[in-house]
Amino acid sequence: MKFTLSWLKEHLDTDANLDEITAKLTAIGLEVEAVEDRAAELKDFTVCRVVEAAPHPDADRLRVCTVDTGAETVQVVCGAPNARTGMKGVFARSGLTVPGTGLLLKPTKIRGVDSNGMLVSEREMGLSDEHTGIIELPEDAVVGQPFAPVMGLDDPMIEIAITPNRQDCLGVNGIARDLAAAGLGRLMAPDLTGPEGKYQSPVGVRLAFEDPETADACPVYHGCHVRGVKNGPSPKWLQERLLAIGLRPISTLVDITNFVTFDLGRPLHVFDADKVKGDIQVRLGRPGESFMALDGETYEMTGEECVIADDGGAHGFGGVMGGEANGVTAETVNVFIESAWFDPVRTARTGRRHSIDSDARYRFERGVDPESVAWGIRVAARLVTELCGGEPSEIVTAGEIPDTGRTVTLRASRVASLGGVEVDEAECRRILEALGFGVSGSGEAIRVAVPSWRRDIDGEADLVEEVVRIHGYDHIRSAQLPPVSDVARPSLTPGQRNVRTARRVLAGRGMVEAVTWSFLPRAHAALFGGGQDALVLSNPISADLDCMRPSLLANLIAAAGRNADRGAPDTALFEVGPQYRGDGPDEQDTVAGGVRRGQIGARHWAGGPRPADAFDAKADALAALTALGVDAEKAQIAAEAPGWYHPGRSGVIRLGPKLVLAHFGEIHPAVLDALDVKGPLVGFEVFVERAPLPKAGRKTTRPPLKISDYPAVSRDFAFIVDRSVAVAEMIRAARGADRNLIEDVQVFDVYEGASIGEGRKSIALAVKLQPTDRTLTDEEIEQVAGKIVANVTKSTGGVLRG
Repeated sequence: MKFTLSWLKEHLDTDANLDEITAKLTAIGLEVEAVEDRAAELKDFTVCRVVEAAPHPDADRLRVCTVDTGAETVQVVCGAPNARTGMKGVFARSGLTVPGTGLLLKPTKIRGVDSNGMLVSEREMGLSDEHTGIIELPEDAVVGQPFAPVMGLDDPMIEIAITPNRQDCLGVNGIARDLAAAGLGRLMAPDLTGPEGKYQSPVGVRLAFEDPETADACPVYHGCHVRGVKNGPSPKWLQERLLAIGLRPISTLVDITNFVTFDLGRPLHVFDADKVKGDIQVRLGRPGESFMALDGETYEMTGEECVIADDGGAHGFGGVMGGEANGVTAETVNVFIESAWFDPVRTARTGRRHSIDSDARYRFERGVDPESVAWGIRVAARLVTELCGGEPSEIVTAGEIPDTGRTVTLRASRVASLGGVEVDEAECRRILEALGFGVSGSGEAIRVAVPSWRRDIDGEADLVEEVVRIHGYDHIRSAQLPPVSDVARPSLTPGQRNVRTARRVLAGRGMVEAVTWSFLPRAHAALFGGGQDALVLSNPISADLDCMRPSLLANLIAAAGRNADRGAPDTALFEVGPQYRGDGPDEQDTVAGGVRRGQIGARHWAGGPRPADAFDAKADALAALTALGVDAEKAQIAAEAPGWYHPGRSGVIRLGPKLVLAHFGEIHPAVLDALDVKGPLVGFEVFVERAPLPKAGRKTTRPPLKISDYPAVSRDFAFIVDRSVAVAEMIRAARGADRNLIEDVQVFDVYEGASIGEGRKSIALAVKLQPTDRTLTDEEIEQVAGKIVANVTKSTGGVLRG
């Protein structure tokens, strides 16, 4: 909802300034979204005087004007037909941007004559569509001063957000009522009178709903015929009002309806009476019936819309938009004014169904004051006769104004219990009466009659909200929540949370969780370093499940083998649970173990899937450890895996020389043969309880997500190194070239062959550079690439592969 300060002050007698008014609007729930001060925006455009307007030597339609700007005299080439010696206009100096066109003014030559600045039209200043001539200012305008105050543009525009329940504030008068109730001035009663009818209207109205159950689509319709009007441009004051809130002036008759809509919250419509065939009929549309609306679009009806029709058919959607066929034009002489009340629900459905947005729909679907039907037609008739001339007819009516009267009981004590603020009965009464409510009775409970324009008031809680809103939300004292003595402690220990974290991470890597027995055949246990007498069960559930498992891998490998035997060779299984080194209380480990068998998708030069290898198991283990809080860059990799792993294709992950965090690698072929499982097969064991627990007081919330706005750069490097060089050492060296810029280093190819020499291998690294404050230049990328090569060469002795 938009309005200007001077417009508001026509309804509110107040000495409050703009800042006080906007602050109070927000305080009472009418949130200010914008304040637009045109005078401030146009302060650089000044009053000037044309000292001389001479013909252009090389152009008949141009004039060379000598312009006094108040600060200097400049020469301007102007093509406006009304540019003449002695007139006063609006000057835009070089360096300014013209608001209406976006043109940046610069000194230039026009047909060989210097021109510095511009004499502007209303369209170029964004004031109207008028551009046939430049703006002419009154003779008493002071040269050199801003022109905005001279044209009445020093009137700030205020835009407020209206919640769906406050349709009463979709008119300036309703906003003024709220401000007056809040103590910011006195509400001035609007003039709701109309002229006396001179004759019987030749156009009648009738409600023509065939089904009585649909008659609520439009229960009341008032109309007034006015003959002998003259429709042309509206008065300057009216145009300025509409322009200030972003509406384009069209003609006096149309501008009047728009003005009343925003001034009093009462939508109206005006027909060219000579184009109406017979009487006005309000009914439901007929399926297949269509009309061309004022927006130039043709709409076909479904039979659910409330339409305004005559003997020739439907010409508009009631409460949404009128039709082109009987719209007013400059030649209109006789008009018929409409003031009606349309059902909010049906109006909203019609607008949504046909995708029509209009100021009328916006108000009717929220619920226009039903009583405004009667006084709205009077106001419209008065404005039409005052601004367009003519004689009004007697008002014709159909139907009855809906009775919306209701009374609600308010207990003053409920303001405190519901609203949290003490307001005495006298203040409650004052606020409600100032808002237009009728208050009767006294004592604890008072009777409140709800005005017709407040459809949102339904019960006592709504009245409490009104009292608190106007009294001031800032009067509500802040209250601290009572302390809770029995605060629930975390139900999981850090170790238990780590178990869940490991389970979630491995599942996220595409592995399927398995739950296997905690015991297995003693012969199988011996393959994994177990089978001690202390771990043999005295009373096993079966003869082949007689020993506690020393590793989760034994049962997972057996499960992968069974899957392969049943036609599912590609398997990725994991389990999180206990494994046993002995029967003592400290000889049980919680482990996250997993196996992969068969094909796996990965980046590969040949494309497509490839067999799972030891590096996949290493990646699974590192992913789990990282989720448990281990810094993967600080972990060391050593080829010291237990005997059930393949030597040379396995390793351990540890922190320091003694703390082993995980085993990983390809399972030894002898172990697979003993378990009767075809390989190759890789696995890992992560010792969950060995991951360092977070220190007390350390925050456990995730860090903020940081995403760079600048493009990342990827560069590939292939180094030839000795076969004994660890890849992790190469990755560490590459990352150390620039830790702020290098985000990731990945190995994507390993090659060994005669072409690179005996005992040598080629390792290809993909390095991702991610800047955070700029786009990298080619020179910067080359510098980082050089550092990467230098670091890897220094640390590993590797050389770039040619």
